[in-house]
Amino acid sequence: MGNNPEQRNLFSTEAARSLLDQLLTDSRLYTTSKDYKELLDFVVRLRNFAPFNAMLLQVQKPGLRYAASARDWRDRFGRTPKVGARPLLILWPFGPVALVYDVMDTEGGDTLPEDVASFFAHGPIDENQIKAFIPLVKKRGIDWCWIDAGDGNAGSIYVIKRATKEKETTQYRMCINRNHTSAVQFSTLAHELGHLFLGHLGFDKELNVPKRHWMNHAQVELEAESVAFLVCARNGVQSKSETYLKNYVEKNSTVDQIDLYQIMRAAGQVENLLGLAAQTKYDRHRKQKVMIT
Repeated sequence: MGNNPEQRNLFSTEAARSLLDQLLTDSRLYTTSKDYKELLDFVVRLRNFAPFNAMLLQVQKPGLRYAASARDWRDRFGRTPKVGARPLLILWPFGPVALVYDVMDTEGGDTLPEDVASFFAHGPIDENQIKAFIPLVKKRGIDWCWIDAGDGNAGSIYVIKRATKEKETTQYRMCINRNHTSAVQFSTLAHELGHLFLGHLGFDKELNVPKRHWMNHAQVELEAESVAFLVCARNGVQSKSETYLKNYVEKNSTVDQIDLYQIMRAAGQVENLLGLAAQTKYDRHRKQKVMIT
């Protein structure tokens, strides 16, 4: 889609360079080494687009994994853009622009394989249930933020304001991809809350979050995925966490790097926060007078 000579020449013009400079200046994107590396990885992955166009797509919809024109989706995959789907712009010879669509904004055709999606989940979670979680989360000082992102960006959680005084509470913001299905959003919710209650964001006395020693990125993600797997599976949702954990088990013979106690504890805290905890009732033993005859 993006390899003809005319298109390559288009991106070497002074106008294209000026557009790029203005775009980066106005958006203030890619100012950190991490963001810059993610951009380079994204451009490498989208080989069917010229590098400049790949960057334009990443700016418009961070986390996008697959995109094509309406014609390509129809001819090659039997899919069509959904009603009201928002097209993405790329530069095109003699255009000056062309429209393409994220795979998440198409429908019909054959079912796409699961590995096409960065995140997948199936289960009895609907939009109304997701909406019901929002006020429960906000009660605990966690601001819920919907993001318009591609499939590769499920969500995140971070500290907005750290408590510094006795009566203050730490404030958080959790972002969830509004374009994902409700089941995927539920899995993301469990994963991000897992990070919080595992202490990956730091100690929080108010939320009963423990102090944890430093862990590398792989350890942190493994623990959060374990929490997401437990919460999802216990509530009838099959998620990609199962694949992630299966691959980990196959490559590692021990679990020395994770704290099973903290994982079980965090999973329970997530269920409690979301109102999903099992309400097991126990019969109290009543003292009875025993008559001896």
